[in-house]
Order: sequence, then structure tokens, then C-alpha cells
Amino acid sequence: MAKLSNEQAVEIELSREATAPTRRTVSAGIEEILYEAIPVLDHGFVRVVDYMGDDGAIVQAARVSYGRGTRQVNQDRGLIHYLLRHWHTTPFEMAEIKLHVKMPIFVARQWIRHRTANVNEYSARYSILDREFYVPEPEHLAAQAVQNRQGRGAVVDAKEAKYVLDLLTDDAQRNYDHYLDMLNHDKAGQRIDNQRLGLARELARMNLSLNFYTQWYWKTDLHNLMNFLRLRADPHAQYEIRAYAEVILDIMRKWVPITFEAFREHRLEAATFSGEALKALRRMLAGETVEQADTSMSKREWEEFLSVLAGR
Repeated sequence: MAKLSNEQAVEIELSREATAPTRRTVSAGIEEILYEAIPVLDHGFVRVVDYMGDDGAIVQAARVSYGRGTRQVNQDRGLIHYLLRHWHTTPFEMAEIKLHVKMPIFVARQWIRHRTANVNEYSARYSILDREFYVPEPEHLAAQAVQNRQGRGAVVDAKEAKYVLDLLTDDAQRNYDHYLDMLNHDKAGQRIDNQRLGLARELARMNLSLNFYTQWYWKTDLHNLMNFLRLRADPHAQYEIRAYAEVILDIMRKWVPITFEAFREHRLEAATFSGEALKALRRMLAGETVEQADTSMSKREWEEFLSVLAGR
């Protein structure tokens, strides 16, 4: 169950109960989950706040037509696959989605690198953050990868996992206690010492670690959403942001099922080759035995090329 404040829970319940007639195109799949908070990690969630368009909006933009007319679903499917296959991306910018996301701060700092959305984040200058911080499950605690400087290697053993989890929890609890102390607030939000002014919220927040949770509204178009998902739903992406990407993938599947099908086919499960790799592949298909030394690829490029061919 996603962790919501009482105010958020009431707001979501009222929003899901309300209905209104509209002439706008609606997506039946996403209407079913509209406003619902879908849990991610230990305290996070993703929920759809609003959206515009569906698969038909993409087709309409591509054809610059007035409406649905008499075209068939298989015609729409064929066009959408064609557009993605040939990297004609502009029609996908005609559909948009707005998400409310709650995630650890370090995930947000990765996420914001995708500078193709409108973002409004919860402000710790105006409000006091909750005592909520991310603590990984033991199976997600791993050592530094040997070859990948920004990735994980082998999972640590149970003893080291407990040691790390204890450190993370104790540090976060202590930091939050000190955060409240600097604000001159107790756990109930009451003033501790009438002789102290208490530090401004915008200063006290700097004591909190990156595993504390933040929230934001994130609005983007379908084209840029697919760019985000192509990178963050990849098996090589960091687990924590990938967990959010996988939830959003399912939201996309419900929202624009034909586009999702084409996206999976032509982006998620597709592979691209460099010019040199393509030459090597053609020689292999012609029956030649090709080694790295027969190409101008580096050792790393060659290994990546073989990994793609092996489906790893």
C-alpha cells in the first residue's frame, strides 16, 4: 500500500468518485487507474493526475485529420509501428501525461537529468518533510562493480547487509531527529524551547540525507516519456529508478496500448549496431568466421556486440 498523508488519501478518494461528461477523447485503460497511488519501493508511489490524448491522437496528428473517420484499428497499428520504426517522433508529442511521484531524493536527482518535462517539486522551504526514508531490501545491497564505475557488482553477504542497513537506518533517524531539533520542533510539531527561535526550514533541510523522500508533479509528452523509459527501464539502469520506470511502463500500456506494443518492439527489445558492427554481422551472416582482430572495434565494443547477438 502506498504511503499517503490523510489529506492526500481523502483528495484521491474524492477525485476517483467524481465523474463528468466530456467530448474529449478518453483512454479506458488509464481511466481505471486515474488518481490511484501505485506503490513503489518502501514509501514511494506513482499516480496519474491527468493525461491528454490516446493512440488515436497520435494517428490524427500524423495524418492531420479531423477525427477518427472510418479507419480501422489495424491501420492505426500499422501507422504507429511505421512512425516508431522510422523515428518519426513528432506525432507522439501530441499526447501528454501528468504524474504525481514520490521517490527518494537520490532517485529524483537522477530523474531530473531528463530535462524534457515540466516539474514542480514539494518544497522543504515551506513545509516540514516527513520521517520517511528509503532502506533497500538486502538483495539490492551490492558491492561496486569492477568494470562499471557507476554500477553494482556482487550482492553482499547477510552479515554485511545487516551492518549496512543498521547504518542507513540509524543515520537517517538521527539526522531527522537533528532536523527537528534545528527547527525547534518535537515529533508532534510543537515548539521545544520557547527561548530558541529555531532554524529556518530552508537551512535545516540540508541535514537530511539523500534517501529521504520527496514528491513532485511531472508532466511530459509521450515522445519524451518513451525516451525516459528506454533508458530507465533498461536492465542496466539503477534498480531504484528502474522500479519506477517499470510501474510507468505499465501505465503507458494501459494508456496507449498500440504505442506501447510498438515501443516494446522497436525500442525496448530492439538493438542498434554501429557501422563497423553491421559490417561484421553481414560477414557472419555470409558464413565467415569473424574475430575482433578482423574489425576496427575495440575490445569493449566487440564484447558489447557479441552480448547483443547472444541476447544478454
